[in-house]
Amino acid sequence: MQYKTLGHTDIKISLICLGTMTFGEQNTEQEAHQQLDYALDQGVNFIDVAEMYPVPPREETQGLTEKYVGTWLAKHKQRDQVVVASKVAGPGMMPYLRDGSDLSADHIRRAVDDSLKRLQTDYIDLYQIHWPSRGTNFFGQLGYQQSSHSGVPIMETLSTLADLVSSGKVRHIGISNETPWGLAEYLKLAERHQLPRIVSIQNPYGLLNRSFEVGLAEMAEREQVGLLAYSPLGFGMLSGKYENGARPKGARLSLFDRFDRYSNSQAEQACDAYVKLARAHGLSPAQMALAYVNSRSFVSSNIIGATTLQQLKENIASIEVSLSETVCAEIEAIQQRIPNPSP
Repeated sequence: MQYKTLGHTDIKISLICLGTMTFGEQNTEQEAHQQLDYALDQGVNFIDVAEMYPVPPREETQGLTEKYVGTWLAKHKQRDQVVVASKVAGPGMMPYLRDGSDLSADHIRRAVDDSLKRLQTDYIDLYQIHWPSRGTNFFGQLGYQQSSHSGVPIMETLSTLADLVSSGKVRHIGISNETPWGLAEYLKLAERHQLPRIVSIQNPYGLLNRSFEVGLAEMAEREQVGLLAYSPLGFGMLSGKYENGARPKGARLSLFDRFDRYSNSQAEQACDAYVKLARAHGLSPAQMALAYVNSRSFVSSNIIGATTLQQLKENIASIEVSLSETVCAEIEAIQQRIPNPSP
């Protein structure tokens, strides 16, 4: 396994992070524990959860992911061996969560306490804002238009996070699904008011969506706010399992019709090209896609997920794959031909 430093901290995180949003929906508690055991054995020390997980979010299952990770931590007594990241939900998506979640001080304090209970731990290593409170572009939105919805001020959110750091409930803080302006604002306010600095940004990044490179990659490197890349396989599209319109039994896109972000016609064309490229060079399509993300200098960790141990083994093994100059050049050619089909 390879490791990188989390922001400006002294924490080393594995370049492969275990994503967990299937725990409690597609994976049972036993299966979740098996994945966690295997990942730890392979040197993965970074686990990403969220209060809203599993996905798709439902009132009946909300919090199960953290509970499954919590029972694993309690059973194996391995808290000091892993870096646990969680997230507080932004507004607008789950009316059942605290009667409508937002990023105010009260909501954040209640959210972190609930997460700590489910995780059966005294602290969270990295606590992240899952998505912004204000009206802006995220979750694939394009065509920015100024919004009258300003949401909870970032200063209130950041001050509350600072209190959590001071209390010891949280070690470090991060953001997710953010824009360049949002990242800059968090950094500016932290410096101006001597508050904790953001150490990471968790945004989508992979062969189907390289938009992070446009306005955020330089900031990630220069400001030491590394990317925690999510959806590196585009909900499995880049693995090739959905090739020619296939919908395998039990697969995410077969089970849930709400996930169409990575399966539009342009994305299908791009996936077909990437899968053929991988096979032409004797590579696993999934491992080629993950190896590309692993190789980016601005990436601190690549968040992989799986519903089976076989998928998990293949995905973690991408850490051993190095892409040739020829393969990288052909990847760039596909990107030029079909740029960012799933923003």
